[in-house]
Amino acid sequence: MSSSNPVSKQTRSNWLIDVAVFGSALIAALSGIYFLFLPSGGYQGGRNPLYGVTILFQRATWNDLHTWSGVIMIVAAVVHLAVHWKWVTSTLKRVTKKLTCGSVSINRHAWFNIGIDAVIALSFIMTALSGVYFLFAPGGHGAIEPAWLLARSTWDDLHTWGGVVLLIGAVMHIAIHWCWIVKVTRNVLRSIGHTSVPPVTTISR
Repeated sequence: MSSSNPVSKQTRSNWLIDVAVFGSALIAALSGIYFLFLPSGGYQGGRNPLYGVTILFQRATWNDLHTWSGVIMIVAAVVHLAVHWKWVTSTLKRVTKKLTCGSVSINRHAWFNIGIDAVIALSFIMTALSGVYFLFAPGGHGAIEPAWLLARSTWDDLHTWGGVVLLIGAVMHIAIHWCWIVKVTRNVLRSIGHTSVPPVTTISR
């Protein structure tokens, strides 16, 4: 007999948070790629032949998509971090013990996962902080000095390349956990009434 509720409420909540992070990050990434390859400057000097090119939306729409999907991603990521904070602190303690006294065993696969997570965390912080700067910088949605702590061009570089590294790290993270993602997604969709989604089959002998 199959269970009518194959996943726990906590798993379902975590999945919904992950969907919010993924969906907002996807929009932010696509709009970020648009700005990466279609920069706004250099038209009069002929250095940007793609200036003014429209892809699906006007530039202002892409800008709004990038801004507000980024805000949603930051909020969802903070919630995700809060939910998994116990795991984060536990992992940090294990890594610290391993590096200081070697009393904890961590295999290569775990080290690789920890490394990817660390890259994602650092690049996310870099991208989020620089994104918040541009959100409130002149020409955006507020009014603070352009050179707040760092020059505006430096914030721009941090945001651009932090986003690139974040995107690469996120793709690797998804690839590593793809089987788990598919399995949990199928079970969650079944639990909320999507009967058209085929269940995860179990081969019995």
